[in-house]
Amino acid sequence: MEIRIGIQNSPRELGFESAEAPADVQKKVADAIEKKATHLTLTDEGGRLYIVPVASLAYVEVGSEKTRRVGFVA
Repeated sequence: MEIRIGIQNSPRELGFESAEAPADVQKKVADAIEKKATHLTLTDEGGRLYIVPVASLAYVEVGSEKTRRVGFVA
């Protein structure tokens, strides 16, 4: 699923694909905000960590599950 994170005072957003369920990502974000954590940590499909300061979050957009792409293989 696609995750996009808007960061305050930054013209670009952080976007990546994650294997985590949308409900799990939502819970992590809500817990970080509610518990006044300093950072939010998420993992992409390749195992890379994304650590974002909670105070800088503008928004977190959680997309739908990744769909199978149709096309020709060369």
